[in-house]
Amino acid sequence: MCGISGIISKNAISRDAIEKMTDAIIHRGPDDYGYYHGPGVALGHRRLAILDLSKAGHQPMEYLDRYVITYNGEIYNYIEIRKKLESEGYAFQSHTDTEVIMAAYDKWGVYCVKQFNGMWAFAIYDKEKNLVFCSRDRFGVKPFYYWVAPDGAFYFGSEIKQFSFLSDWKAKVNPQRVYDYLVFGITNHTDETLFQDVYELPKGCSMCIAPDKVKVGDNGRLPATKWYEFVPEKFTGSFKDASVELKTILADSVRLRLRSDVPVGSCLSGGLDSSSIVCIMNKLLHEESASSLQKTFSACSEIEQFSEKKWIDEVVNEISVDAYYTYPSLKNLLENLSTITWHQDEPFDAPDIFAQWSVFHLASNNKVKVMLDGQGSDEILAGYSSFFPSRFAGLLKSKKFLDFWKEIRLTKKLHGISQVQSLMKTANILLPNNIRRPFLELVADHNPSPKWINMDVLKALPLNPYLSLGGHVTDIQAMSKIQLMFTHLPKLLHWEDRDSMAHSIEARCPFLDYRLVEFVLGLPDEYKLSNGLTKRVLRNGMSGVLPNSIRDRMDKKGFMTPDKVWMSGDDSGRFREKLNHAVKRSHGILNQGSSKILEDMISDKKPFTSLPWRLINFGEWMSVFNVSV
Repeated sequence: MCGISGIISKNAISRDAIEKMTDAIIHRGPDDYGYYHGPGVALGHRRLAILDLSKAGHQPMEYLDRYVITYNGEIYNYIEIRKKLESEGYAFQSHTDTEVIMAAYDKWGVYCVKQFNGMWAFAIYDKEKNLVFCSRDRFGVKPFYYWVAPDGAFYFGSEIKQFSFLSDWKAKVNPQRVYDYLVFGITNHTDETLFQDVYELPKGCSMCIAPDKVKVGDNGRLPATKWYEFVPEKFTGSFKDASVELKTILADSVRLRLRSDVPVGSCLSGGLDSSSIVCIMNKLLHEESASSLQKTFSACSEIEQFSEKKWIDEVVNEISVDAYYTYPSLKNLLENLSTITWHQDEPFDAPDIFAQWSVFHLASNNKVKVMLDGQGSDEILAGYSSFFPSRFAGLLKSKKFLDFWKEIRLTKKLHGISQVQSLMKTANILLPNNIRRPFLELVADHNPSPKWINMDVLKALPLNPYLSLGGHVTDIQAMSKIQLMFTHLPKLLHWEDRDSMAHSIEARCPFLDYRLVEFVLGLPDEYKLSNGLTKRVLRNGMSGVLPNSIRDRMDKKGFMTPDKVWMSGDDSGRFREKLNHAVKRSHGILNQGSSKILEDMISDKKPFTSLPWRLINFGEWMSVFNVSV
């Protein structure tokens, strides 16, 4: 829920600045707004009312005449924490989780966050100590950006665009992160953004800031304290035991995430993850004798090979739900491209994001304010094909040669991945870095200094960001950590937060309950991926819950758009035009060689990738935010 903003400074703080920053994110909280303006601290808030819809939930909220908070998120176990605090003598004036956070901070100090099961980004001002405590949840579901002005003032907000309303802030490219996005399609893998000098408070971290002494490092960052570290819960039971335990924890996670004083719906793609949530949610609602049908929202395609509708209908026909469908079109994507880019803050590397955007738009039109979604499952349960090479490499490293060849063959049979391709990707993991670089150029046609980018203009180094994130991972647990923290989930959470909040909807992710993450990461690799089967323990745990046709699916689509058809079909001219505009808007970073990339893919001279889209959206981003080099 909500959007936050704040200014911390030893100098006088302009009320106009905090109001403009807060007004910029009205979409995150159209139900209410408020400000706190004290000596050295100004806080702003836009409210999306989810719990206790009365005025008692107004923010910034004060507690004990000492603490002031601006908060975005949900603490799902707030009822249990509240009972614990009430037994200690704490009293409450509202039925919000917001008030519980401040009481918990008074009781446990900075360690209060260890009590929370949820998603959050908040700042608590302690008037007595003249100190601001800022915190972000374990997996970075909710955003927290900051920028330190030349005069030492500290500005923070839920979205980067809030800084564009400050007189001293200028939108400039951050060369290395722009390079990572353009060449490798990776974002959100560090605490830096594509905007120079704008940082994220890292996930699972906190900061304490005194208005009279904002201490900034040489790199423009403020020191952050990591309060959460992955500690996988080692499991020694049987596969059957693990399946039962996973089902139990997931069901409790969904139960907690149904706590709301407004309607709760769910995304339904027809895949294993969203279908599991929908079916568990359906069972829980029936047990509670819910007065209305559960609502599901899905994106489909008119082109059958890109559509999940037949799978979605399998779930819809199995249980009693009120199902809604949307069919994203190229016309609507291009008409909304500037708006989506503005909401996303940073360029996105594939049009698939528009399918998710359309789902939240549909939910909003049907008066749903909370949506459950399946983010996080692929990363913890080895759902991506990128897990296969690590599994193969681990078997080779352990000298399990027969198992290695068995997995190679079954992966080809079930997923259509050739043995040659599997071997090459496995070799890429096992080779040392000095050999991997030329190997990558040979097998993946990867050039770290491509001709279509002017490196002398961008002034970035031709470095592969994946090599520093753990390119030699030979076990599923380690790969899960990398995908959770760096390569996959952070980007997907960024997209989902902006897509949902653009439509004033709160998205909740049951698979990212920290109890479930720690449990699944501690399971043996073969419980998650073996015999060519991904997500084995989830498939087994959902027996009797999901339709067997969904539980046994091997293909993977999710909410997707027919990118190749759009770019190479009758509308290819529109993409050529967009790409030409991107080159002009890039201030010399892109050159005319960019056009050849699209032409080679349209003519099938090169395999289709998302690269043309990355270039197009980069130009759109430069234009929307008036970014300079």
